[in-house]
Order: sequence, then C-alpha cells, then structure tokens
Amino acid sequence: ICWSLHSSVFTASYRSFFGTEKMSNTLTSTSTKMMLMATRDYYLVSSTKASLTQFRPLTCAASLSSPYPARLVPHPPDLIKWVRREGGFVHQSVKIAQVDPYALGLIASDEIPKGSDLIALPSHIPLRFGSLESDGGDSAYSVLVNLARQIPEELWAMKLGLKLLQERAKIDSFWWPYISNLPQTYSVPIFFPGEDIKNLHYAPLLYQVNKRCKFLLDFEKEVKRALESLKPDDHPFGGQDVDASSLGWAMSAVSSRAFRLHGNKLPDGTHRDVPMMLPLIDMCNHSFNPNAEIVQEQEAGKARMLVKVVAGSEIKRDDPLVLNYGYLNNDLFLLDYGFVIPSNPYDCIELKYDAALFDAASMAAGISAPNFSSPAPWQQQILSQLNLDGENSVLKVSLGGPELVEGRLLAALRVLLASDMETVQKHDLGTLKSLSVEAPLGITNEVASLRTVIALCMIALGHFPTKIMEDESLLKQGVSASTELAIQFRIQKKSLIIDVMRDLTRRVKLLLSKESITAQG
Repeated sequence: ICWSLHSSVFTASYRSFFGTEKMSNTLTSTSTKMMLMATRDYYLVSSTKASLTQFRPLTCAASLSSPYPARLVPHPPDLIKWVRREGGFVHQSVKIAQVDPYALGLIASDEIPKGSDLIALPSHIPLRFGSLESDGGDSAYSVLVNLARQIPEELWAMKLGLKLLQERAKIDSFWWPYISNLPQTYSVPIFFPGEDIKNLHYAPLLYQVNKRCKFLLDFEKEVKRALESLKPDDHPFGGQDVDASSLGWAMSAVSSRAFRLHGNKLPDGTHRDVPMMLPLIDMCNHSFNPNAEIVQEQEAGKARMLVKVVAGSEIKRDDPLVLNYGYLNNDLFLLDYGFVIPSNPYDCIELKYDAALFDAASMAAGISAPNFSSPAPWQQQILSQLNLDGENSVLKVSLGGPELVEGRLLAALRVLLASDMETVQKHDLGTLKSLSVEAPLGITNEVASLRTVIALCMIALGHFPTKIMEDESLLKQGVSASTELAIQFRIQKKSLIIDVMRDLTRRVKLLLSKESITAQG
C-alpha cells in the first residue's frame, strides 16, 4: 500500500496559513533519480547504479479523516508476542483493544491485583537516540548526531524522532514490529487544516503551533542540505528524501508516546534523563487517577535499567490500563498528545502582565484611579521581586489551575491596589502570593484585587469570537475530527474563565458579608 507521494496536508495548509512560499509538489526526487516500485510493505528502489536497496517509505498522509487513525501497515505484527519473544514480560491478563475515546489501548482481560507487574522491558527494547557526544565511527549516525545538535532542547522530541525515522526506513530494523504498530497520522494541531488552526481562537496556542510549524519547515531545509551528495552507505534514511511532513510525523510520534526516564548509571552514581519510546507501555492511555505506574529497576547483575509498569491499584476486568502523563494544561495535551481533557483541573489561560490593560480592568471593576501604569518606587521594587518589572522580567501570568490566580499576579494586584507601604511590608511575598491567605491587606484591598481579576476574565472572554452555546451547536451539526478538537479546546478555555469568575465572585460576596457583619458589630 503506497501513501501519497505529493505534498501533504501539513505542508500545503501551513505554508498558506503562515504566508510562506508554496512548496514543490514532489517529495521523492533524489539525486540519483530513483524509481519507486511498491511491493508489500516496503519499496524496492532501482537507481541508475543498477543496485537494489530495500527501505520502507517515510512519506506521511497528514490528514485527520478519522479519530482512529490506521497503523503504518494494515496487519502489523503482534506487539505483545514480540515483547515476550525479545525477553520482555507481559501479564497474561493484559491485551490490546479498542479503548474509547483514544483508539487502541491496553485493557485487563481479567482482574489484576494491586502491585502486580504488568509489563517489563529489558534495556534493549526501548528506542532511544544514544549519545550526542560520539558517533562511534558510524557515518550515517554521525549525520543524525549533527542534525540533532541543531534542534532546540524544548523540541527534544525531534531528536528522538530522527532516530525513529531512521529505524522506520530500515527493512531489517529490530524495532519494526513496534514501529509498524504506530499510527499513520496524529491528531496534533501541526497537522490541522489551516482553518482549524484559526478555529482554536487562543493566541498562546496559535503561537506555539506556528513556532513548531516554522521549525519543521526550516529544519526540512537543514536536513536536505545535510543529505545531499551523501554516499548511499552514509545516508541515514536509506537514500530517501525527508520532508517537513515526515519530520512532523516523527516528532508527533515521539511527543505523544515517549517518556523521560533514567538512562544507565553514570560513574558518579547518578542517572541522566533520557527520552525513550517504550513499546507496548506507550499504549497505556492517560488519567489523572491512574491505576498503573512506571518504575525502573536495576537488571539483575547488570548496570542497565529494566522499565516496568506496575499495577498501582486493583484493576478490574475490562478496565483500561492508564498512566498519568503529567499534571498538564490542555495546551500541552493538545500540542503533544492530540486530545483535550474536559474540566481539566490543571488547565489555565495565559495573560500578559500589561499595565495599561490592568488599569482598564480595574476601572471597569469600579476602582477609581488605579496606578498600575505609575507605581510608586516601593511598589515597583516589589514588582521587580515578582519578576514583573525590570530586565529579563517574565510577563506571562496565568489564571486557573490549582492556584486559580497565579501567585505573582495576585501579589502584584494586592500591592498596586494598596496605598500603605508599611502595611504591605509587614507581609512576605509568600503571603501576598497566596489566595488561601484571606485579605492580608484588608477586605477593601482584597475585594478590589479580586474584582480586577474578574474584569480581566471578562476581557479575556470577550476575545473569543464565539460563545459556548454556539460552539456546542456546531458540534451537534457534525464536523471533522480536527474541527471537533479545536472547538472542544476553546470550549474548555471559555468554561475555565467562567469557573474562575464564579469562584472569585463567591469569594467577593463572602468578604463583603464579613465586612458588613463587622461594621454592624
């Protein structure tokens, strides 16, 4: 089965959406003018040198036509059998099955007691990049190392993605039984049609998607430069062209499935964190209330680590095996994993600390003469301590999540809406940043601070061009998978803002009632 060899949805939609030049439609021409002939699940490449090299295709169909994307091959090898054959362990009651809403996953075919080993992978099964310090004399690996050094740390998934692409291209790759089980497509925003990127309606996420797409398009050029004129034996991808689409597929595969775990023990007894792809283990889906957890143990008599999944609680029959991917907001879940968590307790919205905006919000909240734009020297000093003023300040603040109001933002509001320097200086920053410390600078100051946050929420809500009821109506009409994800994402952001407003309004009413009781007393 041959995928499309023309420009993917990824490159076509993002070059038009972000205003970059139109790309060439062909992705497969190489310096030797190879002719592609499909045969089973791999290609035979006939070059002008009359030699035959076997490799698997790297081109990627990047559309999201279904929430349940197909595997790389129609009938991939049995992953559980492969793990066991290679010396790994899989509990007899663990099986692969369709798990809504995240497609395939692992479930228990029978009850599993707490503490049971579910999966164990010896050190040779996880897929990792290896050292960037040395190429070991391997010319093809040296090319990968040089490319990996150009990747910023925040996009670490692309480094391991290069290794994944190299193994995907090999016809005799040890990891092919695993790689062939990976999805053809991923539901992350870099593969959304351009219109659905705009449908997210949230500037911080649009910025991140734009940043990743730009990186992939730029990195595509770096890869092409590095691969041109290489000898066949030195080519890390079997002579194939690597484009932004295949790079995006690899980065998405890693970001949605890899784990950062301890590598081998260093001479000083510590361990370096190493991103790894964990066959079968990465089919556990996410929950903030997991019934399984990953542990690492020393292999008996060896310095290498064994990666295990252990039942953290009793698992009932037909229950899915779930891990906690991390206490992340929906931006990261969508960017890296391709899904949105409803009522995510760790979701938040980002705002820029902007004096003019905060003045406007305070005035809208009925506060006369706010001085965010012209703080007193003592107030400015505290802003500097909060890293909201001065050189290298971090102006991004957030609402929502466990804090409800980010501590730095709350402290700034309390301080800038206070007039008595001595009262403020009686409290440390920890107190001023804590919402659980009720009205440290007095009820009037606290009410003004919380009302300013409520006004900021109103402003943020007004930046969304649609209302929640309109979004829900669109979902009922039936939309594509990517459109549905975009709408779900923005619904959750708006719901979060409304929840913050409700909570703060309740706090304001409680404070005013206490003030009234005090006045009557």
